[in-house]
Amino acid sequence: MFEALPPEIHELGRLFAAAGHELALVGGPVRDAVLGRSSADLDFTTSARPEQTETILREWTHDGAIWDMGRDFGTLGGVRDGVKVEITTYRTESYDPSSRKPQVEYGDTLVGDLSRRDFTVNAMAVRLPSLEFVDPFDGLGDLARTLLRTPVAPGQSFSDDPLRMMRAVRFVAQLGFRIEDATADAVEELAERITIVSAERVREELVKLMLGAHPRGGLELMTELGLAAHVLPELPALQLEIDEHHHHKDVYQHTLTVLDQAIDLESPAGSGGPCEGPDLVLRLAALMHDVGKPATRRFEEGGVVTFRFHETVGAKMTTRRMKALTFDKDTTKKVARLVELHLRFHGYVDSPWTDSAVRRYVTDAGDLLQHLHRLTRADVTTRNRRKARTLARAYDELEARIDHLAEQEEIGRIRPDLDGNRIMEVLDLPPGRTVGEAYKHLLELRMEHGPLGEERAIEELHAWWDARQER
Repeated sequence: MFEALPPEIHELGRLFAAAGHELALVGGPVRDAVLGRSSADLDFTTSARPEQTETILREWTHDGAIWDMGRDFGTLGGVRDGVKVEITTYRTESYDPSSRKPQVEYGDTLVGDLSRRDFTVNAMAVRLPSLEFVDPFDGLGDLARTLLRTPVAPGQSFSDDPLRMMRAVRFVAQLGFRIEDATADAVEELAERITIVSAERVREELVKLMLGAHPRGGLELMTELGLAAHVLPELPALQLEIDEHHHHKDVYQHTLTVLDQAIDLESPAGSGGPCEGPDLVLRLAALMHDVGKPATRRFEEGGVVTFRFHETVGAKMTTRRMKALTFDKDTTKKVARLVELHLRFHGYVDSPWTDSAVRRYVTDAGDLLQHLHRLTRADVTTRNRRKARTLARAYDELEARIDHLAEQEEIGRIRPDLDGNRIMEVLDLPPGRTVGEAYKHLLELRMEHGPLGEERAIEELHAWWDARQER
């Protein structure tokens, strides 16, 4: 299976051997090859020191197309004819108990390097150019058993690098593996140690988990083993104690079900459809949509449980958590907005909306309308089939009305009938706040009544201006 490696890789192996150094393909590419999957990333480890690796890479690339992504950690990269490689010197690394930065020391052997890997399924290697398969910790057997196990004692492994605990639950989500009991016990015991790892590195693992084929499984383990309490505390907080009359559902299980259903509503990968899977914004919105419920839960007379304004509170909580995890501003804004809007549809069920209300729904959602459609549908988890059918029919009707108005009015790009320049021309005004107020007034009229036409819009503008002058 390894003979199919690009010829450039075989040549790279020969160059290292000629220089008296060892080179081996390691980690994910080896695991994926055994699983029959292709891997875009080609990671190697070597006995050569970084300066020696650089010399060989410059010869291999011909044009010197190499990069230094972490010389202090012994890692250099290069590309030739579209084949990208990253090469790291044999090393050992560990965290000081209070430091967020790993301490790195170079190692001397391939087996020693493999022993510092996170899991046995990633501790396999292929020596180049001989293509000798190296598997000192039975990673091949663990692959067959779909088992995650550390090459060394799990307590030592997770103490050396706490981020490996997040990788464990991430691999559950990506590959559908299970964690060996002793390894899971070590995660539970050392979960708090994840707090010494930088938020950026934790976020990267969380994103990979959320984009996996089985994110629910990874999230459940995060919660069960105590990692979520430090990484995403809003998730275990959803495990509300069910009231004795069962007047509200299990919010934690409901959230995970909404996530599953949202994933089912993604467009197939590569289809070019809306919310093409895996869609990070949709998945994060499904995960966070009810995080405001614990803070807003109230027990009313008659045993009724309410969560008033949990969508508003939840949007603020979502923003805070995503900022703490160093998500980019655009993703944070989109997810928080979906959390804020996810209940809006229920007003339509209670009382059918006017065209004005439909326009506002579309305008408020903006570019997130397709995400909101899917989040709203995914949020229906009731076991009452009649209620579920009623909600589905209502949303079908709302989407049909949106489509109908869109054909008539370009509803997705609602603007006043007069733009700012025309307002200044009609009222003979310079740029300023007053023009903005006039624009907002015409936009409100547009929302309420649909397209006015320029003539009526000018009449309405003059009427607004006269009333303003009289105040």
